[in-house]
Amino acid sequence: MAKIIDGKAVSQSVKDRVKAEVEKLRESGIEVGLAVVIVGNNQASRVYVNNKKKACEACSINSYEYALPEETTQEELLALVDKLNADDKVDGILVQLPLPKQIDEHAVIARISAAKDVDAFHAENVGKIMIGDYNFLPCTPAGVMELIHSTGVSVEGKDCVVIGRSNIVGKPMAMLLLHESGTVTICHSRTQNLAEKCRNADILVAAVGKADFVTADMVKEGAVVIDVGMNRNAEGKLCGDVRYDEVEKKAGYITPVPGGVGPMTIAMLMQNTLTAAKTKHNID
Repeated sequence: MAKIIDGKAVSQSVKDRVKAEVEKLRESGIEVGLAVVIVGNNQASRVYVNNKKKACEACSINSYEYALPEETTQEELLALVDKLNADDKVDGILVQLPLPKQIDEHAVIARISAAKDVDAFHAENVGKIMIGDYNFLPCTPAGVMELIHSTGVSVEGKDCVVIGRSNIVGKPMAMLLLHESGTVTICHSRTQNLAEKCRNADILVAAVGKADFVTADMVKEGAVVIDVGMNRNAEGKLCGDVRYDEVEKKAGYITPVPGGVGPMTIAMLMQNTLTAAKTKHNID
């Protein structure tokens, strides 16, 4: 039976660490600030933004919300990004995705200053992650690494499989495992013998976006299984990419959904915002 990796507990320890550092900076006259931009009325986006505001409050980070109407033009949004880039009280900028169809997400991401890109989506930050010389990491893969570290299992020399090749999770996830000397295989919709490849994994990260995709026969006995998925099953119940009830009996460690990777993403956003402030003020 697998040990449960408690994302809530690990994320709380990250937020406690961030809060202590933010309050230490405040004592020396430095405030830390995050600007969050939301465009339109997407309900899921509103929930995420509210959760980010709560996390800022818990970490003593100043939060600035900019809620724009659905019909906002790309030019208007880019003008706001320019303003936030120039605003000294803003250390991090996050534009909540998805954006309405009239706005090009790539143009918006490219316009955010790389020094304030706390999502680590800007091409400059992506390139830095590739060469291993980075300030920020994408929040979800960074959170996954924290969860793996919490198990005490070393990545070095381990066979690691990442299912999914998105720019937000799959690709950077593979790079972070590689930076810690894991031997990494990326699997995707065109992968042949996918189950066999997964069965070889000491560390398996599922980020495919399909409910209950990973079954027990795809998992190596004693493996660390990280479920990044956030789906609804046929009954409308929240579930991950891993068939938890089956895989739990076989894995060594496993993350639940909810309560696994989800809380980590926002905790790492707080960490990135702190890092942005420290970098700006040349603090190690």
